[in-house]
Amino acid sequence: MQISHPVAFNIGLVVLSYLIGSVPFAVVVSRVMGLQDPRTYGSGNPGATNVLRSGSKAAAALTLLGDAAKGWFALWLVKTLSSPVGMTWNVMALSAIAVFLGHLFPVFLKFRGGKGVATALGILFAVSPWLALATVATWIIIAVFFRYSSLAALVAAVFAPLYYLFGGNIAWYTEIPLLAAITLISVLLILRHRANISRLLKGTESRIGEKKKA
Repeated sequence: MQISHPVAFNIGLVVLSYLIGSVPFAVVVSRVMGLQDPRTYGSGNPGATNVLRSGSKAAAALTLLGDAAKGWFALWLVKTLSSPVGMTWNVMALSAIAVFLGHLFPVFLKFRGGKGVATALGILFAVSPWLALATVATWIIIAVFFRYSSLAALVAAVFAPLYYLFGGNIAWYTEIPLLAAITLISVLLILRHRANISRLLKGTESRIGEKKKA
């Protein structure tokens, strides 16, 4: 396959990544399963943790899977389609940021999206399954001991770029553009948890599985 305008083609892939990230699986899954819109209860966040407050573990699991899958799929698509036009790590990095921003600011939900934990995980899995597993292990350890999903996400966000940086030459080769993208994603994820950080400091944050009043 020959591409006449490779630059425009790669820009199109980045835009497509944003649109993929904009798919609101929390809302879609809830509607299909006949559940209340997750934006109307709990934290109002269209994400797996808030969907869990509906009482449906299946819906929460499907939301988590969908949000993670779109992060992985966007980067897989870039890897696959960019090969004929000389895929660069810059395109991969920009697509990673784009799909993440799509979840945070989805065009289909008037730019009011989730916090991006699952989507970030999908991105990490596309970069390296070992990187994703190390980050998930960090999330699980914090979640099990403290039962705060937000705290687990914050700690995992801090460690993810460090794992990618210091894991180079062991399980993967560290690419600077991807390191920059993962670091930016981690910073954005932490910023999206500002309210959670405030509640954690006040001791009012909801624990995993705990129903939260609207």
